Amino acid sequence: MHHEKFPKIPKPATDKEEAALRLVIPANEEAVREGLSTIKSGLSDLEFSQDEWSTLELVVAEVLNNIVVHAYQERNDGMIETYMDHSNGSLLCKIIDTGNPMPGGELPNKPQSDLTCATEDLPEGGFGWFLIRQLTKDLNYGRMEDQNVLTFRLKFGEAS
Repeated sequence: MHHEKFPKIPKPATDKEEAALRLVIPANEEAVREGLSTIKSGLSDLEFSQDEWSTLELVVAEVLNNIVVHAYQERNDGMIETYMDHSNGSLLCKIIDTGNPMPGGELPNKPQSDLTCATEDLPEGGFGWFLIRQLTKDLNYGRMEDQNVLTFRLKFGEAS
């Protein structure tokens, strides 16, 4: 008789400095909003500052919304898996989807728009990946089989 090997389930964190959260949501705007709320409540025992919560929410919202709009092209049949692991003042985030790969197989890397212009001439978009790059550490993207895998780290409680 063949038995499948299942991954080892991590023990629940016993220290307020450590926590792990896995969340799978449908790839649509409403689920993203609910998912962000679930992430915040799932990690609520962690003593993040208001600025750290804002950074986490901004980065994760931007990534998830990019997946909905670009990877799945607003189709409602996709799923997004998020995994967050907090330890030693750092939150490791891994986000997986089965949508379209990044163009060229890598993260967008266009330079930041020139913002020294009249307000009416400011670009409407293009800030997402710039912000993500500025607010994260160890940002990495890869395509594994039919999955997009994005990982990054947020440093909390210490100078970045």
